[in-house]
Amino acid sequence: MKKVRAEEYPESTLTGKIIGAAIEVHKKLGPGFVEKVYQRALSTELRKSGLKFKSQAKTDILYKGGSVGFQAIDFIIENKCC
Repeated sequence: MKKVRAEEYPESTLTGKIIGAAIEVHKKLGPGFVEKVYQRALSTELRKSGLKFKSQAKTDILYKGGSVGFQAIDFIIENKCC
């Protein structure tokens, strides 16, 4: 497996923390709960890891320069978005 270098993927440290938090939630809860339960558990883990985040952030959807509606994004972490 090829090792990813930081200069190739500058967000690798942040990504590792997020994946680690998600894995911890999966290990503790396993399958079978509704999405809201996992979202709350992941919020707990993100807080524990010191990451700043917004949950269910309302985001404007743009199309060809104009707004076509809004969407709630599950998480915006460390002010990073699509």
